[in-house]
Amino acid sequence: MPSDRSSLKALKNILTEVDLILETCPPLPQNRTGRSRELLRAALAITNDLTSQARKTVGEVMGHKGGSATAYKFGSEHFRKLAALRKTRGGGRPRKAE
Repeated sequence: MPSDRSSLKALKNILTEVDLILETCPPLPQNRTGRSRELLRAALAITNDLTSQARKTVGEVMGHKGGSATAYKFGSEHFRKLAALRKTRGGGRPRKAE
C-alpha cells in the first residue's frame, strides 16, 4: 500500500473533525447534513479498515486465497503430485518436467 499508517491516522482525524463540525452546525436544507454525516461515517469505516490492514504485510493481505487460485489453474491432482514428490524425495521443490 502506498499510504503509511500516520497519513491514515491524519485522514481519520480530519474526517472526525468534519463530522463534529457538521454535528454542531445548524441543519442544511434538503437533508444535506444527514447525507453528509452518512458519507463521513462510511469514509471513517473505510479508513479504519485500511488502518487495520496497514499492520499486515503484503503477503498476509494477499494470502487470504490460500491456494485457491493454484487449485483453479492446476486442479487438486497438482497438490497430490507435490505431496507424493515430497514423500519420495524428502522435501524440496520438484524439478520442472520438460
